[in-house]
Amino acid sequence: MGYRENPRPGGRSARVQAAVHQSVRDMLATMDRADVTIPLIAQRANVTPSTIYRRWGDLQQLLADVAASHLQPEGEPASIGSAREDLEAWVEQYADEMASGVGRQMLRDVLAAADSANAEKCGTYTRYQLAVFIARAEKCGEPFPTLTDLMDHVISPIIYRILFDQAPGSDYVRRLVAKVMPESAAGA
Repeated sequence: MGYRENPRPGGRSARVQAAVHQSVRDMLATMDRADVTIPLIAQRANVTPSTIYRRWGDLQQLLADVAASHLQPEGEPASIGSAREDLEAWVEQYADEMASGVGRQMLRDVLAAADSANAEKCGTYTRYQLAVFIARAEKCGEPFPTLTDLMDHVISPIIYRILFDQAPGSDYVRRLVAKVMPESAAGA
């Protein structure tokens, strides 16, 4: 049986991943980050360190994987009004969560990993959420920005500010959304 980059969910592999991820989250909540090591994580998760090294490679890759799994949305974004209102509410919440201390550290963990797979996963999660708003707008005939415009002109500036410790406020976030809204939706 050869190595599989994305093992099938379930079974022993899923149990190991869950135990290791939970151990990392517990340790990061109670210990100084510099004191967290693979041998300690392995001991707490009741696996061998070689299991962790084989699956994740190094501590940074493991931290990135834990962060990426935490950033995965639990479902579709809430529907509270028009697609624009839904987008504004979601983007404000997204910016708040990502700008929190925990959110900033997760972003840094994901981006610090040598392997870009976790960063790609996080980008996919965000694009999926935005695609939901686009589909809702199309269904209602509501003018709406493209996925590229949303990623380039709303999400990217938010992430940039967060990574460089300039947490975006709700007024800034609303201005970003307003700038990408099509003309016929600007007054909506």
